Amino acid sequence: MSVMENLRKKPRPRRSFAPEFKAEIVELCQRGDRSIGQVAKDYDLTETAVREWVRQAEVDDGQRDGLTSSEREGLAALRRENRRLREDVDILRRATAFFVRETR
Repeated sequence: MSVMENLRKKPRPRRSFAPEFKAEIVELCQRGDRSIGQVAKDYDLTETAVREWVRQAEVDDGQRDGLTSSEREGLAALRRENRRLREDVDILRRATAFFVRETR
């Protein structure tokens, strides 16, 4: 494949994987029999995704600093709630302005 053909390749569609599958892939990588790149290739995964799964597993196991999976989920939930509350405040602000104009 030439460099130009490689540049024109369409991006791979986003896929999701079960936590059990990710754990199995991480275990294969941590065993050391094969490199992360080889495991990714064998299972038709991107090396970047596999590296991220391994990194996150190390964080979850306390081997590396960072947010654990449960902390990430909690943070995402708080961000969603914050966004919803900001939208609620914005709606109330507009409603208040509307009613102030109507009562004058």
